[in-house]
Amino acid sequence: QVQLVESGGGLVQAGGSLRLSCACAASGRTFSRYTMGWFRQPPGKEREFVAAISWSGSSTTYADSVKGRFTVSRDNAKSTVYLEMNGLEPGDTAVYYCAADQRPYPPIPQSRRVAEYDYWGQGTQVTVSS
Repeated sequence: QVQLVESGGGLVQAGGSLRLSCACAASGRTFSRYTMGWFRQPPGKEREFVAAISWSGSSTTYADSVKGRFTVSRDNAKSTVYLEMNGLEPGDTAVYYCAADQRPYPPIPQSRRVAEYDYWGQGTQVTVSS
């Protein structure tokens, strides 16, 4: 069983920054073996890919809409993955979710598909005001 808990969301003005965290509690297979992804769901829209990071942290993938503004990282010793968000725009307003891909041989670059992630957190709201 894997539990993911996001934190760090909130209300910020356009141009501001936030850092999201996702803490993982996993029995059996350890956090360090999971590819981790960040997704978001804007109001009234489908869930969409934001960023992902390989188990070692050596490979990352970003959606074009956030490339250059967001940075995904992880600390395997703390079983935590982060999403540093800078230059926030009103269009970034959404519920942000972290997710874990448990495949032993995940693709490189990391998957952008919702269906290929096995575990999800409950989400954290990010609201960017203009």
